[in-house]
Amino acid sequence: MLATLIVHLYLPGCHSLKEKRSRLKPLLARLHREFNVSVAELDFQDAHQQAMVGCAMLGNDAAYLQSALETVRRWIEAHWPVGEILDQRIELVN
Repeated sequence: MLATLIVHLYLPGCHSLKEKRSRLKPLLARLHREFNVSVAELDFQDAHQQAMVGCAMLGNDAAYLQSALETVRRWIEAHWPVGEILDQRIELVN
């Protein structure tokens, strides 16, 4: 089973793509390291103040995958002060 978390982020006060990358890169590395998820920027690569980040996990227990990705989402809300979550969704694919 595959589980994905898609998070639409707003980065207020970000005035260049270089500044955006400097804010996102540590987040992506931390999510990969802390939660053992595959993570990438998926959309809004040319927008200064928005980003779409995706996290993915594989496993055989849907409840565990759902819970693990909810933990990732809550961590972003609580520990990433340079942006805010505009939207998020978790999808499970059998």
